[in-house]
Amino acid sequence: METVNIKINGRDYAVPKGSTVLEAARAANIDIPTLCYLKDINEIGACRLCLVEVSENDRPYRMVTACVYPVTEGMKVLTNTPKITASRKMNLQLILSNHDQRCLECVRSTNCELQTLCKQYGVDGSYFEGAKSEYAIDTSSPIIRDNNKCILCRRCVATCKQVQKIGVIGANDRGFDTHIASAFEMPLGDTSCINCGQCIVSCPVGALYERDDTDKVFEALADPKKHVLICTAPSVRAQIGECFGYEPGTDCEGKMVAAIKALGFEGVYDMNLTADLTIIEEAHELVSRITKGGALPMITSCSPGWIKYCEHYFPEMTENLSTCKSPQQMFGAVVKTYYAQKMGWDPADIFFVSAIPCTAKKFEVGREGQSAAGVPDVDVAITTRELGRMIEKAGINFKALADEKFDEPFAIGSSAGAIFGATGGVMEAALRYAAEIILGKKLEAVDFTEVRGVEGIKTASYKLGDMTVSVAVASGTGNAKALLEKVQAGELDVQFIEIMGCPGGCVNGGGQPIQPASVRASMDLRAVRAAVLYNDDAACDLRKSQDNAAVMTLYKEFFGEPNSEKAHHILHTSYVKRGL
Repeated sequence: METVNIKINGRDYAVPKGSTVLEAARAANIDIPTLCYLKDINEIGACRLCLVEVSENDRPYRMVTACVYPVTEGMKVLTNTPKITASRKMNLQLILSNHDQRCLECVRSTNCELQTLCKQYGVDGSYFEGAKSEYAIDTSSPIIRDNNKCILCRRCVATCKQVQKIGVIGANDRGFDTHIASAFEMPLGDTSCINCGQCIVSCPVGALYERDDTDKVFEALADPKKHVLICTAPSVRAQIGECFGYEPGTDCEGKMVAAIKALGFEGVYDMNLTADLTIIEEAHELVSRITKGGALPMITSCSPGWIKYCEHYFPEMTENLSTCKSPQQMFGAVVKTYYAQKMGWDPADIFFVSAIPCTAKKFEVGREGQSAAGVPDVDVAITTRELGRMIEKAGINFKALADEKFDEPFAIGSSAGAIFGATGGVMEAALRYAAEIILGKKLEAVDFTEVRGVEGIKTASYKLGDMTVSVAVASGTGNAKALLEKVQAGELDVQFIEIMGCPGGCVNGGGQPIQPASVRASMDLRAVRAAVLYNDDAACDLRKSQDNAAVMTLYKEFFGEPNSEKAHHILHTSYVKRGL
């Protein structure tokens, strides 16, 4: 690796050629503040918080933005002079001059990058006074936009356009009137937004957040007539700890279950169960399409953000989508049919909640075809962040809790279901089952490592007896677009595709705990969080969905056979060709 020699605050460093001043400083463990910067996504030098002084070729020092300015041989960099501090303070004061400063009622209070910097530099909002922009809050979708708190960093715009390749938001008007919105000021809910929430986790302030449904859950918990039950998605246990100060990558399953029980839920269940159920239904559907004819490649249907993306941007490929409901919706459907019948409950008296890493799930619960018992399969979907806020609001000391286990009769879930939370996990779980169906014997080697990892697109082929199964995996709708265009152009021939709407899968979902840009720049959160799920998988004795006794009981007592008429009525759904 070619390097250049520079001085930062009088000390010598050899740094990779082509680095920016910001990258060089952070490699030297010197933190330069940023607001608009988002590594590899938004590097535009707009907020001016990363100003430093540089001298090149012994010329006088001058101010530059560290996030975009490249290092050169012999460069001298100063990162914390009085001039720099004064400039950063002035820029923070200017941002605050047109910012809604009602921090106490903001969902991002204490986890706001602007608030943190203002505290660090001793800045309050009283320096500049004058006109302030006023905007109506857009509540038309599960993604809430409050432009009164927007600082025009454009991180959400870049994420939507460059990562997800959707681009439904951008900068409207100019000068003082500049604001982030959709074209023609359309409400977000009227656009082709897929509710993935990647804009939320990229936002440094409280301008974007999910619709809060926690009051509905608290009300149900207080209703003695309701049976309030909850299931948690596999990735939630890998991230909920971040809400309470744990390092990313800490498995907090036992404390999570204990905390939810302390909230007063009548039943706390593991969504791994219906992840396994999804695999069995989906694998039979795939084998049927391959052997008997059907739209190929078949594409997974677990990610509601991806589903809505497909309906908008690839409506001609909705026939390729698996008709299986997502594990969230399957769980609600099973509870309000099979379990309600078993317990003698009226489905209308069951209030079913899912704790999930995904903001798009809030849209999914209201879709047509998601009411197997004549009432919604799932009443409320809350994000990992919302669950964390509920636990905190209830005064539960999360760290002090002793581990507890999920409740019967839905406590059994295979580790194949657990890895659903990582990109490639659904594919690997499905292959573990499909291989046994095709080969007609038990599968001993169950690791399909070729589909693992955080790469945006992965492909693999497996020889199973006389049949070769070719598969592809994509995460993030930008990568999904590239993959599907190759399929449509005849450049890629596969039978089965897994797509997750968020880059890296559910572990990087739009409803997960928000980490600042500095952490996102120094740590691959996708890989660190996914490692929790793969470690659980490696240590588990039950690694195949088809070996889950609880799922087999469901078929024996209720559904009959996989893909039966009853299973199709309760566990499957249909799609809409939305277009743009």
